[in-house]
This record gives sequence, C-alpha cells and structure tokens, in this order.
Amino acid sequence: MAAKPKLYYFRGRGRMESIRWLLAAAGEEFEEEFLEKREQYEKLGKEGCLLFGQVPLVEMDGMMLTQTRAILSYLAAKYNLYGKDLKERVRIDMYVDGTLDLMMMIAVAAFKSPEEKEESLALIVKKAKTRYLPVFEKILKDHGQDFLVGNKFSWADVQLIEAILMMEELNASILSDFPLLKAFKTRISSIPTIKKFLQPGSQRKPPPDQHYVDVVKHILQW
Repeated sequence: MAAKPKLYYFRGRGRMESIRWLLAAAGEEFEEEFLEKREQYEKLGKEGCLLFGQVPLVEMDGMMLTQTRAILSYLAAKYNLYGKDLKERVRIDMYVDGTLDLMMMIAVAAFKSPEEKEESLALIVKKAKTRYLPVFEKILKDHGQDFLVGNKFSWADVQLIEAILMMEELNASILSDFPLLKAFKTRISSIPTIKKFLQPGSQRKPPPDQHYVDVVKHILQW
C-alpha cells in the first residue's frame, strides 16, 4: 500500500491550504508534520528537501515536492481534476490563478498591523465584488453548466469554493448579488469529498490568528 502524502507546513492555512483542499477533494488521505520550531525548518533545508528554501513541502510518490503552483498542478493531473485537453487545462489555469491571487491577498493581510489589516481586508472585499466574483458569475451564466470547465468537477471548482468560503468569513453576505455563485456554493459543498472536508474535525484549517502569525514570523525570522 502506498504511503499517504505527507505535508510539511505551519499549523495554519497559508499556501498549504489549497493543497489540503485539493487532496481532500480527490478523496486522498494525508498526514501532516507541523513546523513549530526554527530547528525543524532548518533541518528540512539541510537535508536538501526545500528546493528554493521554502515551504510548502509535500512528500508523495517518492518525491519531495515544493512550489505551491507546481504541487497543485501535479495533484490536479494525478487525480483527473485538470480537464480533458489543453484548452480546458488553460481555462482551469486562468480561473485558478485568479482565485489564488484573491486568496493570497487575504493571507498576506494577516501579517499586517491591525489598522493596515482592516484597510486591506475592506479593499479585498471590494475587489472580490467588483473584479473576481462577477467573472465567475458570468462564466456560470454563459455556459449554464454545473461546473466551471467542461461540465465536469475540476481543480477550478475546488479553488473557487475555497475562495468563496474565505470571502464569506470576511463578509457573510458577499454572494448576495451573485445568485449563480450561491447555487454553485451549495452544489459543490454537497459533493461527498468536499462535504467531508467541511465537517468539524477535518484537516481544514481555521483563519490565521496572532499565534499562527507569531510562529511563522519566528520560524522564518521575519
């Protein structure tokens, strides 16, 4: 029996959370080793596990995988969540990159001062309503299908449901003007593997708190 993928990261969301989401959506169980001390991080570096001296790090299929986008692309292809051809794949890539941009803005905001954080999150909500969510509402309207690409569940759908839920943590009514996205959220959340990941006790991580921020800053010596 093949070993479960092993994820090395801090005890929080960050860049690893989308990887957790994609594994969970694929129905793949995984283990985690949380980096809580500088020594753990340095040890991975000395062992040559961190290609560019950065995490996330995923150990699977006899490889030590780094760089978030590369890991996600590998998982999407491995679990048949990456479209049927190059044209579908590039559309998935475009949608994924858009949602990743949005989510990384939220992740970065956690490390700002309280005043800057509040201002940043307000701007992110505004951008979501005017730049990002209208795009996906239009995509769903134009093709009238259940999923974003090829009428088949893909990485793009996983990434979008993750982004929607993150945005709702900032503004519970953010989908009020986007009925097709509201229906999309309900539909995707009902997929068994997604539904399981949304249950209490799953490996889904909560929004970052100050302790998480302090640990990351200490380990990375920011």
